[in-house]
Amino acid sequence: MTNEESRARVDAVDAERARLFALLGRLLGHAPDAALLARLKLLPPGPGELGEAYAALSAAAAATTAEAAEREFFDLFIGVGRGELLPYASYYLTGFLHERPLADLRGDLGRLGVEKAEGIAEPEDHIAFVCEVLAGLIAGAFGAEPEQANEFFTRHMRPWAGRFFADLERAEMAGFYKAVGRLGRTVIEIEAAAADLPA
Repeated sequence: MTNEESRARVDAVDAERARLFALLGRLLGHAPDAALLARLKLLPPGPGELGEAYAALSAAAAATTAEAAEREFFDLFIGVGRGELLPYASYYLTGFLHERPLADLRGDLGRLGVEKAEGIAEPEDHIAFVCEVLAGLIAGAFGAEPEQANEFFTRHMRPWAGRFFADLERAEMAGFYKAVGRLGRTVIEIEAAAADLPA
């Protein structure tokens, strides 16, 4: 394999990683609409745990409607008073909202030149925002070096995101979102294993 072929292969893997984290960010930031559910139904199954997680998400998309997914999203993440899950790094790492993990994240985002979009009420340590930032870092959208994506994952996702996705997979109110939890948990496990490989 030539250097160019090897680089193209790495680029294709990174592009898929970025798309995957962007999809997780989209599904965790807003309930899927009918158009997104239709696209998710077409996800091809593949080998291994990731392929099985894609197949489960495709089946879950086929078994729900946009209206049902919206109700489920509300029950899980918003609720009357609060949802079943609190998808924030601060909560998972300290038991409270707006704590040190959020301050640390904001500091790193400032150094990266990443800002939250206008009109977004959620703090930056919401799982959707963190997934979207990682997707952008992997894709090079912020002018970051490749190792910055790995550092961001290690500092701001690895310590808690796997637990969040496992909780989502087991959540009582989850139907469609069980498959989202499975996909997220699988991806975090893969990323963590890759991060532990010797350089």
